[in-house]
Amino acid sequence: MSGRSRIAGLALMATGIALGVLASAWLVSGVAEESLRRSGLILGLVLVGVLVLPLMGGGVILLLRGHSEESHRSEIVNQKRLLNMIQTQGQISVAEAAIELDVDRETLRRYVYDLVGKGLFTGYINWDQGMLYSSVGADARNDSCPNCGAKLEMAGKGTLRCPYCGTEIFT
Repeated sequence: MSGRSRIAGLALMATGIALGVLASAWLVSGVAEESLRRSGLILGLVLVGVLVLPLMGGGVILLLRGHSEESHRSEIVNQKRLLNMIQTQGQISVAEAAIELDVDRETLRRYVYDLVGKGLFTGYINWDQGMLYSSVGADARNDSCPNCGAKLEMAGKGTLRCPYCGTEIFT
């Protein structure tokens, strides 16, 4: 869809520019030949503006919308790639995932929490060790940390956190 928005935006802008250039040239030639008065020129320019400005504005809006949609689509693709990496490998280091996705650590963290919020990722992550794990171990179901064995605390909807080692478990 974003490709269509961009193409439509560019087409509207090109149409607006072409219409504006042609109409302006016609009006200027009418004045040069003295077959068009100043009042006719002004009216013509106003009418051209009424036609051209909405085309240009609509083109800019569609172009910006296409860029925004492309950015959003790119994030979804990266989240899907992250989820696939975790699920196929069972575990992956945060640094390796960030390099593979070409994002920083904070963006990766946002991706993980977004996937948890959507209910697509269950597993755990230890931010201190920098490891993502694909599923919750049996210890997590017993409210103990799969990394160090300490008692887990609720950290939010679907999230348990170890107060000692920093491991976060997503259920």
